[in-house]
Amino acid sequence: MKRLIIIVCFITPFYGLAQSEPELRLDDAIAIALENNYDIRLVAKDVAIATNNVHIGNAGMLPVVSGDVSAAAGIQNTTQTLLSGETRALRGARNRSMAYGANLDWTIFDGLQMFTRYEQLKELKALGEANLKAAILATVYEVVSGYFDLVQQQQLIDATQTALELSAFRYQTAENRYQIGRASKLEVLAASVDLNTDTTNLLRQHDLYRRSQVRLNELLARDVNTDFGVVDTIVIANDLHYETLFQLAKQLNPTLQSAIVNHRVSQLELKRIKGERYPVVAISSAYTRSQSSTQLGFSTRSRNNGFNYGISASMNIFNGFMQRRNEQNAEFAMEAAEIEVDKINKNIEAQLLAAYQTYLMNLELVRLEERNRDIANENMDITLEKFKLGSIAPLEFREAQRNFVDASTRYSTAQYQAKLAEITLNQIAGALKVE
Repeated sequence: MKRLIIIVCFITPFYGLAQSEPELRLDDAIAIALENNYDIRLVAKDVAIATNNVHIGNAGMLPVVSGDVSAAAGIQNTTQTLLSGETRALRGARNRSMAYGANLDWTIFDGLQMFTRYEQLKELKALGEANLKAAILATVYEVVSGYFDLVQQQQLIDATQTALELSAFRYQTAENRYQIGRASKLEVLAASVDLNTDTTNLLRQHDLYRRSQVRLNELLARDVNTDFGVVDTIVIANDLHYETLFQLAKQLNPTLQSAIVNHRVSQLELKRIKGERYPVVAISSAYTRSQSSTQLGFSTRSRNNGFNYGISASMNIFNGFMQRRNEQNAEFAMEAAEIEVDKINKNIEAQLLAAYQTYLMNLELVRLEERNRDIANENMDITLEKFKLGSIAPLEFREAQRNFVDASTRYSTAQYQAKLAEITLNQIAGALKVE
């Protein structure tokens, strides 16, 4: 009896701790992950850069204005012979000059390449948003699967705790019977071994729960030592339809959306390269002020200021057939992008169909294992009553106990697998819901 009290007192604090922890709701966990997760934050920065790049100036549509200033000075020994034969010489003659002004350069036509580049920038922004959605879906999937893994483990802890209580009752009964001479020492030892086994199983289950808790905290990018509880049930949606999911996937799947955007980018790149066949027309202007001075010469000081402007045009006539080669390469890239879209379409269809078959099978397994669990529970109740009356052997009691734990484990596992199949379907469809 002393041994039983020690074991129960040792296990109870673990069980009480799991029940007293503050509960973390699934929607709260997802909200924390969306705010803190490192992968999402990194991809969000890429989207911010792509959004910032969508500007007509970045596409080359705006003029470039620059300011220039220069100054120079020199000391020279100079000798000059004029037409009249007169000779002038000066040692250490100082010369100074300064100029400053503003310049404007503006490409006003480049075969419409600037407009194509602007459209490419918009598509790159859409690509970044598709990548962000993919990162969000992946993170939400990990959070939801990790959360319901904890729910499953909590259910296993409850089942193992019940098994431990039954083993403790059996040990106490065997000890009492041994004390009054109605049971052998062998029966007490067997009950003690089973009690130790169930104690070990519960401790290991608590350890597994805690390690899973740490992994979820890491995914939420918060203190990994944070303790929390989870809900005690797994709700499985049983109304998912393949055709509906397939239509959603064609519209929302981020991997497919990325491939479609890449195809549009390749089309725009081909259009931009073809624009290189056209002439490039640019205008330029400048306003300049300058002054200079010298100690020897016909003019010892001068000042100038004025406005200059002009227009230029250039056109590629022949560049070693590079233009045609670049166009062909852009066409190949566009065709490759189109093939990639078809490939991803087929891949999504295959993934969705396989996941849907798994989902239907797991729904059936949940129903089957639920019936098995109810039967095992009823069998355990009947066996316990018979054991109290002494009408069955300890081995039969232990067998019923094992059946109860196994049935509870299989039912929890079936629920978890069905939930995984459900969220996998919604992730592939690009419409992962929180339930």
